Amino acid sequence: MLYTILSQDVENSLEKRKSARPAHIERLQDLQNQGRLVIAGPHPSIDSENPGDAGFSGSLVIAEFESLPEAQNWANADPYLEAGAYANVIVKPFKQVFPQ
Repeated sequence: MLYTILSQDVENSLEKRKSARPAHIERLQDLQNQGRLVIAGPHPSIDSENPGDAGFSGSLVIAEFESLPEAQNWANADPYLEAGAYANVIVKPFKQVFPQ
């Protein structure tokens, strides 16, 4: 089943994100290589694809996991969470309707 992982950053998270980004990207790449990643990316803090020093306010991942506990465990091990970049993380089941 698909799960949404919605993360909200702490204030001024950019430096924490930068330090943990390689490990964060590696985990997402693993999901992609397994064919389980639907979409992933950050939420810019300003209305710009490249927010520069404004940084990001959070992230979204939609991926396939065997169960909600597995998705939650994966989210809990995110390097951004471990680095203190995320204030909170919500994991929910997701039913894709579009695109078909």
